[in-house]
Amino acid sequence: MSKERIKELLAQLREEIRTTDIDDELEQLIGQLDDDIDAMSDEDVGSDDLVDMEDVVNRAKELEAGFATDHPTAVRVLREVVDLLVRMGI
Repeated sequence: MSKERIKELLAQLREEIRTTDIDDELEQLIGQLDDDIDAMSDEDVGSDDLVDMEDVVNRAKELEAGFATDHPTAVRVLREVVDLLVRMGI
């Protein structure tokens, strides 16, 4: 269920920023985060996957920092993504 919610939140994030100007780096980070979450298997995260999960969480936090000033709705969505990722295995 958490992965589905994360995908919903990423779709909401993309909609939020679709009509705003963001730099290429933030756009690339969003794409990478989306790809990473797609690549995560439906199985429980094991200890071997913690480094990868940490990278995903760090990428989400980096995005959050990038949106902090100009995109408060995006920040709220990213905080929820980070919380869900943490609950999934970090």
